[in-house]
Amino acid sequence: MDEKQKKKLMWQLPFLMLLIVGTVLIISHQQSTPYRQANDFVFGTTYKIVYQCDSDLTASIRQELMRVDYSLSPFNKESVITAVNQNREVMLDPYFVEVFNKAMEISRETKGAFDITVAPLVNAWGFGFKHEQMPTKRQVDSLRQIIGYQKVALKNGKVEKQDPRMMLDCSAIAKGFGVDAVARLLRDRGVQNFMVEIGGEVVTCGVNAQRLPWRVGVVKPSEDSLSTGHELQTILNVTDKAMATSGNYRNFYYKNGRRYAHTIDPKTGYPVQHSLLSATVLAASCSVADAYATSFMVMGLDNARQLLEHHPELMAYLIYDDGKGDIAVWFSPSLRHKIEE
Repeated sequence: MDEKQKKKLMWQLPFLMLLIVGTVLIISHQQSTPYRQANDFVFGTTYKIVYQCDSDLTASIRQELMRVDYSLSPFNKESVITAVNQNREVMLDPYFVEVFNKAMEISRETKGAFDITVAPLVNAWGFGFKHEQMPTKRQVDSLRQIIGYQKVALKNGKVEKQDPRMMLDCSAIAKGFGVDAVARLLRDRGVQNFMVEIGGEVVTCGVNAQRLPWRVGVVKPSEDSLSTGHELQTILNVTDKAMATSGNYRNFYYKNGRRYAHTIDPKTGYPVQHSLLSATVLAASCSVADAYATSFMVMGLDNARQLLEHHPELMAYLIYDDGKGDIAVWFSPSLRHKIEE
């Protein structure tokens, strides 16, 4: 080594040492920073948020969820969506506008299988925020006249309806959006490792407290309305992904010997009747995963698979009845490496 190379090396050594020391300090700080939990009740369900942070963010998380509730909850009498449904003057907040626009986009992509104007039909069948008797065919046909995402639009900061009786129900996307909102908050606070879960809808980032990837189970469908079984069909590695599941195997009722599922087809006006039992979707955001999971439950197995061919950014795990009384599974080929046997 000549003198010139020695001098160059001498200049580089301090920077190299500084880089090594800095890396060690960062790793040491990450390992010593505690993982915290926030648990409570929101949107008619429970939530669990695990995050690694020096400070307690429980109050901020709760405040963020209340913002989403104030915007999108039809159960909240003071919410923006309640005012829209009652045709009252209201200032649309950014959350409402974001969810409305995303819902319209997914409605177009699914050719109306996803439709936030379906609220009157959901309520009529006894699954919404109003509880009425089972509708007659005449009532269903009448309600279908005020259903259709093409009949509402955002113009000049207001929701314009073709018929004032139209009502919006964002429950099939709002819970996922709530997960996204909390995940956004955590990222803004510099949190790199977290899991946000609200009623089974999930967003993860980084690693868990054991420095391992986040793993989430997919529940095996069963007519266990009390949710006491929780037998898992499979476990998925969902690190740095959003995941949402929709299924008809828990929210249903029997009347006159017939089973009625909570998923309403906006086109027919009736609860869906097909073999698909559960749809789990992985996507970049939980609101998108949530909406497509619901869409697939409306569309059924074959149509869901066809749509997935045109959306490689989505991954799905579909559980269905094989027609012989047994449970069968289909999943996106790109999901294979995330399934833990």
